[in-house]
Amino acid sequence: MSLSVTSSFSIDRAILSQEQKLKELLSYLQEKSPFYKELFAKYGVDISTIRTLADLQSLPTTSKEDLQQRNNDFLCVDSQQIVEYTSTSGTLGSPVTIALTESDLNRLTDNEYNSFKCADGTAADTYQLMLTLDRQFMAGIAYYMGLRKLGAGIIRLGPGVPSLQWETIQRLKPTAIVAVPSFILKLIKFAQENGIDLNASSVKKAICIGENIRNTDFSYNILGKKITEAWDIHLYSTYASTEMQTAFTECSEGQGGHLQPDLVIVELLDENNEPVAAKTPGEVTITTLGVEGMPLLRYKTGDICMYNDEPCACGRTSLRLSPVIGRKKQMIKFKGTTLYPPALFDLLNEMEEVLDFVVDVYSNEIGMDEVLIHILPLDDSKACDNRIRAYLQARLRVSPHVNYISAEEIHKMQFKEASRKVIKFIDRRV
Repeated sequence: MSLSVTSSFSIDRAILSQEQKLKELLSYLQEKSPFYKELFAKYGVDISTIRTLADLQSLPTTSKEDLQQRNNDFLCVDSQQIVEYTSTSGTLGSPVTIALTESDLNRLTDNEYNSFKCADGTAADTYQLMLTLDRQFMAGIAYYMGLRKLGAGIIRLGPGVPSLQWETIQRLKPTAIVAVPSFILKLIKFAQENGIDLNASSVKKAICIGENIRNTDFSYNILGKKITEAWDIHLYSTYASTEMQTAFTECSEGQGGHLQPDLVIVELLDENNEPVAAKTPGEVTITTLGVEGMPLLRYKTGDICMYNDEPCACGRTSLRLSPVIGRKKQMIKFKGTTLYPPALFDLLNEMEEVLDFVVDVYSNEIGMDEVLIHILPLDDSKACDNRIRAYLQARLRVSPHVNYISAEEIHKMQFKEASRKVIKFIDRRV
């Protein structure tokens, strides 16, 4: 059988499986979900008419605001069946609690097992987890359980402290790390300043979470280039959200995060909730499959991505997502220029004069967006200031406000006591 015929057969089989699971989900929501019972009644939804993935377009979408305002109405099981409470980070508004049953935890384990396998993980690997493993952080427990199923070694070290990370790497010899890319740059800087030979270390690959390492054409962005130019290490990007309880993870080809069709249906929608074509930006909209506690139907994540539906060189035929272009609600309209935070982050990461930063967006007295960039500069000279301001003006064509702060001040801004993630963007718009 030719590759093209095999690929077509695999795609058809995946679609049939998704359509069967979609029918099961709709019946489950109709019976168990207070929110979706009400939504179906409001829009006159007859679930018996939903037979194919194309029929999804006739169903209403669900928003983050729905989850925030009616969190408990999404729960489909008795509280006694809940074994784990997780929550979103609250980046866009108040946090949302996602309750998981034993079955959901097993599904989460399978998701991350598949993700690590996709990223060339094996039982022979040892992973150093440089991330939060408490504070109701779903990703932390997901990585841990997925790696246990994989049979790999696990070092639960937590985030931050480059000196401790390197001491542990040198002592326990992990082959891989799971970390935020900007923190990997701090590991590199510490190694260079302390005579540690990066390429002589045991670490050969990194699962990158929380930040883009690629452009939308899958080439490395500035962050990805800085890491790989200094360290001969294989990077794998991953995209996920607490609500979908599923991850899109790159294979070794580095051409987008692979869909796990048994776990989620994904649509990319335009402003009118119409599907976009391949390689066209759209809002990631997901329907969870196999979730028992809090399943979601056509949930709009707020993340803008593109998709590629051509078979991957790795042999997988599943749809692949691009890096996140931006979050819908974080789009900045500044002095006639429209941009998303990730694009601004790329500019700041390019500058040798900028050691670290936080982007602060707020509304001025007439309701327009203003951008203030808090910067930890290379030095406090006038020449350094001139280079930073000239570069921003040249690349953005407008001049944001700049505030120079100390390493201690920027650390306080980036690591709030209740936060699980490094804060690079503050949105104070009304």
